[in-house]
Amino acid sequence: MTVANMKRFNFFVLISLFVLAGCGGGNQLGRKEMRPAKFPPKYPAKKDVPLDPRLTELAKIEIDRALRSPDPIVRAHAVEAIQETLGSEKSGDLWQAMKDSETVVRFAAVMAAGTLKLEDSKPELLQLADDPQPTVRIAAAYALHRLGDFRYTKDLERYAQDGLPEVRGNTALVLGLLGEPSAVNVLKPMLRDQNMAVSITAAEGMWRLGSEDGRDRLIGMTMNINPGYQMVAMLALGAPRDTRVRAHIRANLTSDYAEVALVAARVMGQLDSDEGYGVAINGAKSSDKRQRSLAALAFGAIRRTDAQPYLQKLLMDPDQDVRIASATAILQLKPNGG
Repeated sequence: MTVANMKRFNFFVLISLFVLAGCGGGNQLGRKEMRPAKFPPKYPAKKDVPLDPRLTELAKIEIDRALRSPDPIVRAHAVEAIQETLGSEKSGDLWQAMKDSETVVRFAAVMAAGTLKLEDSKPELLQLADDPQPTVRIAAAYALHRLGDFRYTKDLERYAQDGLPEVRGNTALVLGLLGEPSAVNVLKPMLRDQNMAVSITAAEGMWRLGSEDGRDRLIGMTMNINPGYQMVAMLALGAPRDTRVRAHIRANLTSDYAEVALVAARVMGQLDSDEGYGVAINGAKSSDKRQRSLAALAFGAIRRTDAQPYLQKLLMDPDQDVRIASATAILQLKPNGG
């Protein structure tokens, strides 16, 4: 699986994976210089502080800037950030992104419209149901289904058998998000897909639909020898936000791969635990831009408002991916853990 193909999968999985699972992928990750510790790094007790309105405004400005980037991946990142934080407040930007010349941006925008149930977007979605690119058609089927129009949903069974892994992977993603229990029958054969990213996404979809088979497959993958697969599997395992899987994520907070530990910190945050806060603090100080991005996302998932000083610095980072991750995290912070 190449970076180009994997970029079509959900951004909030992919922003975490600058090194993607594949032959020898783990060798590109940043090993710590010492053996992993038994326990995650210590961190200060939680302190609720007021949200800084100036910082919030700067985060919104950064997302607006990213929407105008010449880089389509950056624009897609901005669209996903809107979906995760600003929602219908920025529906006009999402509609504009649906017209983008790049497939990855249209896909992200259509997925956002469906997730947010933007009723006014239905005319655009009906046009995009006939988009030249199958990944966009898959997203349109998802969005229209979410709006009560089921005429394209049946097409997802055909896309699940497509020859392109990105098409199969995005189909598996959508089937899990739709929440239809019958989709397990389509997803189960996809567990045997030769492309590991597709197989993991199928397992995630099944787990979202309550399948213990999907959960068990993901638990096994969190212990895979390839750290790239570990990261994807952890994010998939945590996606339904079922706190019963915490122990399987917690074990990776002390991984000897810094990126794996940072993804674990983020997923623990999604599971209502700040046990990875010290991991995020260390990652925010890293000289590696990948680790700084992952640290920002972990802070956002943990949602402690006392992370604002770290995120303010990351918002000024020279790397745009780090800045978008930080902007997203800032807008995810909640006072009193709300």
